[in-house]
Amino acid sequence: MNAASATPLLRDAAVPPAASTETAADTAAEPAPARNPGQPFDPDWFTDLRVNLSAVERRIAGLAGRRSVKKDAQAAWLLKAITCIDLTTLSGDDTAERVKRLCAKARQPLRPDLQAALGVADRRITTGAVCVYHRFVATAVAALEGSGIPVAAVSTGFPAGLIPHELKLKEIEASVRDGAQEIDIVITREHVLAGQWRALYDEMRDFRAACGEAHVKAILATGELKTLRNVAKASMVCMMAGADFIKTSTGKEPVNATLPVSLVMLRMIRDYEERTGVRIGYKPAGGVATAKNVLEYQVLMKEELGRPWLEPELFRIGASSLLADIERQLEHHVTGRYSAFNRHGVA
Repeated sequence: MNAASATPLLRDAAVPPAASTETAADTAAEPAPARNPGQPFDPDWFTDLRVNLSAVERRIAGLAGRRSVKKDAQAAWLLKAITCIDLTTLSGDDTAERVKRLCAKARQPLRPDLQAALGVADRRITTGAVCVYHRFVATAVAALEGSGIPVAAVSTGFPAGLIPHELKLKEIEASVRDGAQEIDIVITREHVLAGQWRALYDEMRDFRAACGEAHVKAILATGELKTLRNVAKASMVCMMAGADFIKTSTGKEPVNATLPVSLVMLRMIRDYEERTGVRIGYKPAGGVATAKNVLEYQVLMKEELGRPWLEPELFRIGASSLLADIERQLEHHVTGRYSAFNRHGVA
């Protein structure tokens, strides 16, 4: 799809047929997607992008009325959601002990009695990753040893991204040396707001190179990009420069992940795959705090991109309190009673 044809795609907001929800908790049948090698800088891919806001809003408004996931199907979708969570602590008062508790929860996110009652006692269920500041990467790597759970480090002067470029690269390299397998970088928002697309591309290429074998997630901070058109363009440029995932937010902006922003970013992922054959992952972060919220994002992913984007290789949710609410909802599914939220601690 060329840039000119992107306009009707976003304008018509056509709803594809939905597949059965029965597959939502199945294991992946396909191999892990290949790394994104990136593409040469080409403004023709994004210069003429337009977003029809009314069509986006209609598409999102129609989701709730068209899809209802209930009972066993809902439990299956929520189990799958657990495996896609980047369990996160990014607070100024973080400590090594807090990170260790978070890692223990990532290893065993669901109580064994609930897992048995749901008929999945034989399944190994973990979160998709643990996400921390660089300061705690080595602590998390040690706590997760042997689990297969990757550590993701926020980097490049998170959350504002306003430190010198050379220090951003050094921070990435330090986190990789400490064992981080994923790096969540923040872009320089000024490049987007000023239309400096080549500068954004060059920055992202440098970040990708500094990550080496570690996967890189590009945080767009969509709440600070002002328009959905900017979100679409920034998404395309970051993918063109080699991002393995595009991510909505740091969780620190006044407005973080939203469904309209997500729809625009997913359409850009679809466009990029059509052009290159490369599948890019997506990560909403900030504000996805309840089981109801995550089901909305799962349905959107399934309808817009298809079944492979329900797996942690291509879908992550940056969250801290979400896991507790999912566990609470699953207990209600098993017992018919809601327990107090504080009985389901994050860590």
